[in-house]
Amino acid sequence: MPDQSDHKSAASLLDVEPLKIELRKFAADRNWGQFHSPKNLVMALTGEVGELTELFQWLTEDESRNVCKDATASVKVEQELADVMLYLIRLSDVLGVDLNRAVSSKLKINAEKYPVGRAYGSSKKYDEL
Repeated sequence: MPDQSDHKSAASLLDVEPLKIELRKFAADRNWGQFHSPKNLVMALTGEVGELTELFQWLTEDESRNVCKDATASVKVEQELADVMLYLIRLSDVLGVDLNRAVSSKLKINAEKYPVGRAYGSSKKYDEL
């Protein structure tokens, strides 16, 4: 069974503050704030997730596990993951969401919904365990 003692303190899970500042500056330098409404950022995020999905769309399970062993595919996956992360962080900043707090809270909720004794080795949703 997985070790439950791996959980880090909330302060150390995620520090996106430097990237939020960089993204604010990037948008401000281009006068893009006018376009960065939550709606538009969610749509852009969804588009980037779609581009990431497209890279995996027709792969077998084994091919998907090994996709980053191919240099060309690895670069594409890394770029799409970065795009997803950048839009997610920009969206959280525009909405005033503290991602560290949100992630820490969600991990606690998931631990309660998926206790090791019932969820271990199962892909069932919490309400089916």
